[in-house]
Amino acid sequence: MSVALSNEFCLPTNSQVGAVRAERSACSEDAPCTYLCGNSLGLLSTRSRKLVQEELDVWSKRGVVGHFSHPYNRGWVSIADHATPLMAEIVGAQEKEVACMSTLTANLHLMMDSFYKPTAGRYKILCEAHAFPSDQYAFASQVRAHGLNPATAILEMSPRPGEYTLREQDILETLEREGSCIALVLFSGVQYYTGQYFPIESVTRKAKQVGCICGWDLAHAVGNVPLSLHDWAVDFAVWCTYKYLNSGPGGIGGLFVHEKWNETELPKFAGWWGTDPSSRFKMGSRFSPIQGAQGFQQSNPSALCIAALLGSLQIFKEVGMPVLRERSLLLTSDLEIRLRKSPYFVETCDVASVGQEGRSSGFTIITPRDSKERGCQLSLFFLPVGSGVMQKVFDSLVAQGVIGDERQPDVIRLAPIPLYNVIADTERAAACLNRAFEGI
Repeated sequence: MSVALSNEFCLPTNSQVGAVRAERSACSEDAPCTYLCGNSLGLLSTRSRKLVQEELDVWSKRGVVGHFSHPYNRGWVSIADHATPLMAEIVGAQEKEVACMSTLTANLHLMMDSFYKPTAGRYKILCEAHAFPSDQYAFASQVRAHGLNPATAILEMSPRPGEYTLREQDILETLEREGSCIALVLFSGVQYYTGQYFPIESVTRKAKQVGCICGWDLAHAVGNVPLSLHDWAVDFAVWCTYKYLNSGPGGIGGLFVHEKWNETELPKFAGWWGTDPSSRFKMGSRFSPIQGAQGFQQSNPSALCIAALLGSLQIFKEVGMPVLRERSLLLTSDLEIRLRKSPYFVETCDVASVGQEGRSSGFTIITPRDSKERGCQLSLFFLPVGSGVMQKVFDSLVAQGVIGDERQPDVIRLAPIPLYNVIADTERAAACLNRAFEGI
């Protein structure tokens, strides 16, 4: 745990991230920063940089010829074929069930347009309250496209009073009670704000029992937690790749469609890259879709984006998700233990006491304590609510070279990534957090 699983990732230095107080934190400005933000943007791997540079070189030396004649045997017409099987393995799918394509929200719209088919009696979308905003926008716009009112057609589930995450029991009971009017169940695999890892298998199973389609937004789950989309009989899923899969800012998205839909749910918005490769360049007017998820492709993927993703996927293949998950559990548990020992830590049941009884500020952790119900991320909730404590702590952490990310209102997310973080990172993050409070 003191040595990174992979030495192929480029860690920014303290000076590069603007850590103006790193030296006072017993860490020099030229030392690597404490990067705990791979849940927002994964780090560049040297392998990805090498592959992207190779594609740039081929472009400069071969131009359009590189589509078919490529010195590294990655002709651009089929470059995604190098990434797709590796991606399928990570999400627990068959290769034909997966496509590396487009971006998350665009893929979500494609999937919802195919699978959200409201009727007079079954028209609701079941999701968690406060899903990532882009998902909320997509849900509402899809509902309106069918002439429905989001206020009545979107059924949002909130945690019980005084709690921060949803209980599996409550989701299953809602499905049992409301299932006959729910057309689509669409939760996040891992909730972006709280870090809760939803019980994908049991929710999908229950959704099917009551006649619902079940899809998942896996933006914070893919490359983070174990997935078996095919065996769990998930209908569809979408994700991005720039977080745990380290494909770079704005990297290409991913899409899953279970094979059971191959004959009955064909692409509605056809594009050139979704047509059968054997006839694609015959320039015919009739769309003949590739069987499976890849039939939903519309345009050719960026070779540079695929190359950036491919470098990271190759590392995942070499290390393996079971090893990553085991190390992830240890790192996040260690961070949690250190944070809970902080004199500024408050149990969730005592958050109302902050700002009273001589305690002016503090934080709690709203991510589930059960390691089976979370991935890498811990979400720290700062108190008193709306007091500005979170921003002061966040700015201090950055100044000390600890990079997490802030999510309004009042949360800082810290995520030890098993590929490149070590125990020293969790130790330093906890120590710097205490210093931040001391400076308030």
